[in-house]
Amino acid sequence: MTDKKNWALQPEVAMSPEVANEVAKIACALKSLSAYTTFALDREDCPEDLQQIVDEGLEAMARVFVW
Repeated sequence: MTDKKNWALQPEVAMSPEVANEVAKIACALKSLSAYTTFALDREDCPEDLQQIVDEGLEAMARVFVW
């Protein structure tokens, strides 16, 4: 069975397939955190810097992967 990936490395990014797969797992987790953050920001007990942290992570992902 072949695994279909929903991502590709940006043309200027070079890393081994094994490392790329592990980084992609982290990136997918961050995308999930982004969705959670959208929900959490409506709550009063949400840390103020959470959105900034998530946004910086999403920007870093865009520099590495094409989604």
